[in-house]
Amino acid sequence: MEYFILISKIVTTVVYGFSLLLLCTFGIHRYYLSYLYSKNKNKVPVPKGTFEKLPVVTVQLPVYNEMYVVERLISRVCNIDYPKELLEIQVLDDSTDKTTEIARCCVSHFKEKGFNITCLHRKDREGYKAGALREGLKSAKGELIAIFDADFMPPKNFLRRTVDFFVDSKVGMVQVRWGHVNQDYSTLTKAQSILLDGHFILEQSARFNNGMFFNFNGTAGVIRKKCIESSGGWQHDTLTEDLDLSYRAQLAGWKLVYLKDTTADAELPVDMNAFKSQQHRWAKGGVQTAFKILPQIFKRKDLPFKIKSEAFFHLFGNISYLLLLILLLLMFPMGYFWQSIAWHKLVLFNLFTISAGTLSFAFFYAYTVKEKHGNNWLSYLKYVPVAISVGAGLAINNSKAVLEAFLGKKSEFRRTPKFAVTSKSDNWRTRKSYVSSNEITALIEIALGMLFLLQTLYAIYKGYYGWIPFLLLIQFGFLYTGFLSILHSNRKKSPETTIGPLIANPAFQRDKDY
Repeated sequence: MEYFILISKIVTTVVYGFSLLLLCTFGIHRYYLSYLYSKNKNKVPVPKGTFEKLPVVTVQLPVYNEMYVVERLISRVCNIDYPKELLEIQVLDDSTDKTTEIARCCVSHFKEKGFNITCLHRKDREGYKAGALREGLKSAKGELIAIFDADFMPPKNFLRRTVDFFVDSKVGMVQVRWGHVNQDYSTLTKAQSILLDGHFILEQSARFNNGMFFNFNGTAGVIRKKCIESSGGWQHDTLTEDLDLSYRAQLAGWKLVYLKDTTADAELPVDMNAFKSQQHRWAKGGVQTAFKILPQIFKRKDLPFKIKSEAFFHLFGNISYLLLLILLLLMFPMGYFWQSIAWHKLVLFNLFTISAGTLSFAFFYAYTVKEKHGNNWLSYLKYVPVAISVGAGLAINNSKAVLEAFLGKKSEFRRTPKFAVTSKSDNWRTRKSYVSSNEITALIEIALGMLFLLQTLYAIYKGYYGWIPFLLLIQFGFLYTGFLSILHSNRKKSPETTIGPLIANPAFQRDKDY
């Protein structure tokens, strides 16, 4: 028995220590990205010139079962300021529901107005989004390809702000920042906006402005057709075909441009289950891309160390969810095994752990809020702990995704359903289509939340007061994520909202420029 306890103590300590070291390393990396961003945050990319003759642009709109937003998408794209004779629009429709009928009605409506717009419907989803883009590319007439997912509302000046960068023949892609049309809709959307802004404001800017590889985000960007073809085309062996292609393009010598000050608004998921599905896909796809791309990056002798190291942190970043989960599960067994030396009271150890881990994320997202909201940043600062807590609450969901990637488990591309929610007056709960849930994961999240509630009470009883703020964040994250998942999967279902043709739906014809 004593031998078993000794082995358990050693194994637990090694796993805990290794996980803690790696998580702290990822935490310190957040400080590094913040520093890189601040060093060049006022740097604004400028095109090398302007086109004397504008190029033909093909706008691709990949959609799959998006009946609530496809009209809005097509309407906004047709409102983009660009000569009609130089604009081709492809609705790449893989849908199996009313979306196809709605899309065709919209296409017919705008064809009558003189737009070169077609609806390409596939009967199968081979390759998912990557397959749809690849199929559309075969007949695309444009030298440049702009892509928008179903939830996006591109600004009228989108192409005017991006096309001229392709005067430089070495530029292969231009990515703009995502905006959030419904960030104030709920606590969940406010938390999401902070997490996404951290990526789009600090991470993307830091990498681009400091000459490192960064990624095309799959939508709200423009790609040179030749860049896609010369980099191996759209491939679907990962769930993040955009991340994969953008790294292959940079390895092939193409330049990517990031425009932090140009935004394209999108609709954040208002359904917790949709949000978790999106995060699962991104986490799994990121690790899949890491296994695929990093060996090529490390073998390249012409790439400096800063590019290689940043690519590692970028592509393997989602491992931090798994590391966090391991630490959470082992935290109190470690306290029990080593209570004789009071390891939890070692001041320097705790300061290092908290500052490198939790505080690094708090600083990173507080900095993000300040950069995003300017003079109004203090009113959003209170949502930073919520964002961090929700991020921690995704540990089960995203750890599962990471483990699936490590084990080579294949899964389908699950798109993130949207419900045309742009203001607090919009009611999505009565729409029965696209309801999704994973109640097993939700129940595990609730169970962990209750466990950490008990651990918080135990920490108070034992006087481990330094852990209490951390434990409160964790327990709230798991309980909020779990209960909201169940609530959203069991929302009231009423008869389906009738969706009429575009000309009878004025809300989707607004020409407001964001």
